[in-house]
Amino acid sequence: MIKISGLIHNFSGFSLGPINLKVNTGEFFILLGPSGSGKTVILESIVGVRRPASGEILLDGLNVTHLGPEKRHVGIVYQDQALFPHLSVRENIYFGLRYQKVSPENPISIEMIIDTLGLGRHLDKFPHDLSGGEKQRVALARALAIQPRVLLLDEPLSALDPCFRGDIQRLLKELHASLGTTFLMVTHDFNEAFYLGDRVGIISRGEVKQVGTVNDVFLHPQNEDIGTFVGMKNIFTIEDGALLIGNLSVPLGTYSPTGACGLRPEDIEVSLTNSFPAGYHVGNGTLHSVVKQGYGCEVTIASGTTHILAFGDEKTVRKKELTLGTPLFFAFSPDALHHFPE
Repeated sequence: MIKISGLIHNFSGFSLGPINLKVNTGEFFILLGPSGSGKTVILESIVGVRRPASGEILLDGLNVTHLGPEKRHVGIVYQDQALFPHLSVRENIYFGLRYQKVSPENPISIEMIIDTLGLGRHLDKFPHDLSGGEKQRVALARALAIQPRVLLLDEPLSALDPCFRGDIQRLLKELHASLGTTFLMVTHDFNEAFYLGDRVGIISRGEVKQVGTVNDVFLHPQNEDIGTFVGMKNIFTIEDGALLIGNLSVPLGTYSPTGACGLRPEDIEVSLTNSFPAGYHVGNGTLHSVVKQGYGCEVTIASGTTHILAFGDEKTVRKKELTLGTPLFFAFSPDALHHFPE
């Protein structure tokens, strides 16, 4: 378990904290936030290479705030792997054992880690002989070799080619399931959070804003800033029981809070006709743009002076023969509307 209490760092032009965060034993926790929000500083505080101005860090109940990195039994993997270029794969993996003792009774041996990560045939190679995915596997093996109580992952997939990224993602999930080690990973990638995380924390401007299950944080953000960050790109105000979208007023019936509401683009359906299921809230506008995003596309609808973003698969959009300026309808289920607490 990781318990951070009142952690504060002060830098020129940036302050982190106070950070209060608890990661449960055996959990895969994702710390999600934009670049410059303080994610890596938190990891480096846990591993012991940065000393905080104040606050405490406990690992499995032991206060490690003032212990050196070699006494914490924490492994860390950086996005650039940080392998020693003059050492072989075998020497890189065993490097940490010079400084940290491991229990001979631990059922997870280094040989098992090497086998699990498929590194047996690469042991005599040097980092420059390896692909990006292979280097990341070596970095994982080196971090796991010391039998860490906690494994920290600093955006380990961001520097990889897409073909390697999926492999390492699946490998991380399998490793976590088999080892039972507490994983704390920082990233700004939503897909990684959905695929890997048991829980997620949102960090912004040096503060942890919200912590919860992946679904809870992404579907029920606590405020507009978090909602916008996690992809709830449609933010509208409510007045007198109606959702105001530009100069269009969409009656909300018995659901009539005040303040602001958010809609995820994937919860908005688009059609040339008003043929939506009964009970849906329906508005209209014109097609402003269509932007491909992988196998899907983002559709922008202009309604008055407001743009509404919807997301659908490209095949459906092509099938409907939508062209820019086409009049169309958009609709959403009342259940998809998220009201931000005032």
